[in-house]
Amino acid sequence: MQELPLIGLIPAGGLAARLAPLPCSKELLPIGLMATPAGPRPKPVCLYLVERLKLAGVEKAFVVLRPGKWDIPAYLGDGSWLGLSLAYLIVHQPHGSPYTLDQARPFLGAALVAFGLPDVIVEPADAYARLAAHARRSGADLCLGLFPTDLPHTADMVDVDGAGRVRRIEIKPAQTNLRRTWMIAIWSPRFSDFLARRVAADAARRADPKLAPPGEFQLSHVFQAAIDAGMQVESLDFPAGSAIDVGLPDNLARAIHTYTAPPEA
Repeated sequence: MQELPLIGLIPAGGLAARLAPLPCSKELLPIGLMATPAGPRPKPVCLYLVERLKLAGVEKAFVVLRPGKWDIPAYLGDGSWLGLSLAYLIVHQPHGSPYTLDQARPFLGAALVAFGLPDVIVEPADAYARLAAHARRSGADLCLGLFPTDLPHTADMVDVDGAGRVRRIEIKPAQTNLRRTWMIAIWSPRFSDFLARRVAADAARRADPKLAPPGEFQLSHVFQAAIDAGMQVESLDFPAGSAIDVGLPDNLARAIHTYTAPPEA
């Protein structure tokens, strides 16, 4: 049976409030240098994600923007100079990342989705390739790549059983014994449909004047709902890996230090 294609899905609708004010979208913040025919040039943080998606075999990706972040398509263009095809979608709903991601649903078809955050640098570089292989081998509805963190109160922590199946997700817990957070994901068309239904249900609740307005709808809420619904949710642990979210000032400084080579003597 022919393998399903792997399509990248990149949300870029955030406001970067923790770094504001910025001269550009946070996805374009330069982290280190890249080689070009004209010599070394600043490397926007989103290009690390693009490189890792390409290693996994992604040939096209959708970038979902909010209005005003036009510097991203102006810089990335159609993606041909990066070796893959890029298309852009616009989201107007402010209620959370599931709404952003669901904008791509009509265009995904029967494809595996490789979800990536363009302001996060993950190591190892082949993390998506390894996660995609695990997703295809297991036939799971959803596969999460897990990374260690020493700041669990800022992350969504993942509890797994001995076989790596995900049992529950704790969203930014004040206290926890868990030590792994998910930072990358690959999901099936079945999960894409499930995500669309959860977004529709959340939108209906928000439109009901008799109900108290819900808070922000997060992707981990959908992941937990999938677990509760009995979907097959697997994990792949990267115990020696790392994931630096440059949306936090301290992490931005860490990423610049980590990925900027010292000057040659």
